[in-house]
Amino acid sequence: MSSVTARLRYAKEGKVRWTSHRDAARIWERALRRAGLAVAYTEGFSPRPRLHFGLALPTGYESDVELLDVDLVEQPVVDDLPDRLTAALPVGFSVTSAAVLEGGEPSLQQDVTSCSWRIELREVSPTRAEGAVAAALAASSLLLARSRKGHETLDDLRPGILALCVETTTQDGPPVLLADLATQPRALRPSELLAACFPEVAEPIDITHRVRRTHQWIERDGARREPLPVPATSQTHALGACA
Repeated sequence: MSSVTARLRYAKEGKVRWTSHRDAARIWERALRRAGLAVAYTEGFSPRPRLHFGLALPTGYESDVELLDVDLVEQPVVDDLPDRLTAALPVGFSVTSAAVLEGGEPSLQQDVTSCSWRIELREVSPTRAEGAVAAALAASSLLLARSRKGHETLDDLRPGILALCVETTTQDGPPVLLADLATQPRALRPSELLAACFPEVAEPIDITHRVRRTHQWIERDGARREPLPVPATSQTHALGACA
């Protein structure tokens, strides 16, 4: 049976940031059923909805731009999808835009090359944050021990830091880091960035207040853009988010 693929862009914020990637997948399966969408299923003894998630969001992080590709057995009314799906999702999940893909696009896991992050710190002075950022950008290498599949390696994180600065603000409060981090060949996480910038801190979570993914980026012909085509829907807020 032929199918069409709808790409959804959604936010995840508030208490639902503590749901794991696996829990979020189950939430989406239920929401799609409640919304009455004709989702395509895999074949075999244990059919599953054909959902293709983008890069996993670490538990405890918020996001303005999570991505999900859903295979459907019939053409959806795209303009209806954001409101229709948001109503079927728990508070904290909100679909901001949707589009039907033309076909032949790489998977989100392969296509996204970097992400932008907003990292709110605590118990760190602005002077200390600015010094750590300056030292990281000036370093020729930033080595950090990483564990993967039971093996520990010493990786250089410096090539994965595409941009990094302390946000300029006129309000009193803890400093905020704005970072563009590469996702390929291996994704650089904000927690790893903090571990490299503040090696004297035992656990990065000790100086982390809130972390939010603000953009996901792909590259086409030397230009950087977000994965959801523009215009995605007729909704103003969706168009602004994808610009």
